[in-house]
Amino acid sequence: MRRKKIANMLSDKKKNVFLPPKILVQINKLKSIMANHYETVFIMTPVLSEEQMKETVQKFEKILTDQGAEIIHQENWGLRKLEYPIQKKSSGFYHLFEFKADGSVVAELELQFRRDERVMRFLTVTMDKYAIAFAEKRRNNRKEKAAAQEEAQPVAEEVVNQESNPVEEA
Repeated sequence: MRRKKIANMLSDKKKNVFLPPKILVQINKLKSIMANHYETVFIMTPVLSEEQMKETVQKFEKILTDQGAEIIHQENWGLRKLEYPIQKKSSGFYHLFEFKADGSVVAELELQFRRDERVMRFLTVTMDKYAIAFAEKRRNNRKEKAAAQEEAQPVAEEVVNQESNPVEEA
């Protein structure tokens, strides 16, 4: 008798089930964990000015955030020479986005890439745990190098100032 009641409760889809807030929080955490980790690199045409390039990047950043993606990191790689001509151009502005999102967000982002004539090429890849670890390591190394350069720069300026203004001893 008891088994029938349990089976009826589980199979009855018409009843609304109330979930406690703790369970809802856990479900939301699982959804955020289940969101895939993506990396997108896109190449913009080199005829853009610096301002137009920044506007384009902001446009795609806004598309990601409006769709509910969490942008983890982005890098501007600047103007680079291409290995082979694309649309009769030999260089382009490269930009990288690393983000967490659902697959539908990626589909929308790629649709917007295709529609925008300022974007020559793009590539979006799903990152596995090894790629995520490598990306974190790369970011940390870049931060350490930047911090080391900032520390070395004031020291170098002090040495130059001391050499140009020697203190006379009496």
